[in-house]
Amino acid sequence: MARAGSVCIAVLLAVCCAEILVAGATEWHVGDDKGWTFGVTGWENGKAFKVGDVLVFKYSPMMHNVVQVDQAGYDGCKVGAGDKKYASGNDRITLAAGKVFFICGFSRHCANGMKIAVATK
Repeated sequence: MARAGSVCIAVLLAVCCAEILVAGATEWHVGDDKGWTFGVTGWENGKAFKVGDVLVFKYSPMMHNVVQVDQAGYDGCKVGAGDKKYASGNDRITLAAGKVFFICGFSRHCANGMKIAVATK
C-alpha cells in the first residue's frame, strides 16, 4: 500500500508541475490582428518567446497554410517532403527549445512575406 501511495504522490506532483509550466505560457497570435497573411515577416522581432508558449496562426485555409520547415526551407521558401503542414485556419503550435521556422506553402506566398523564424529563450 505504501508503494501505491508513493506512485499517487509522484503522479500528482507531475500533474501539478505541468499545470504550473502551462500556466506561465504566453499565447501569441501570429500577425496580431491581421493574422497569418502577406507581410507578416518580422512580426516575431523583439518578442521574448519561451518554451511552452503557443503560436496561434489564424487564416483562411482556402487561401493559406502553415508549414514548419528547416532553415534551408525558410531561406529558400521551399517545402520539403517531410515538413509538418497545418491547414485548419486556427493552428496552435506549442514551442519547444530552439529555433523554428514557418512559411506559407502556397505558391509565392513565402516570397511575399509569409514566413517567420521564432527562437525560444
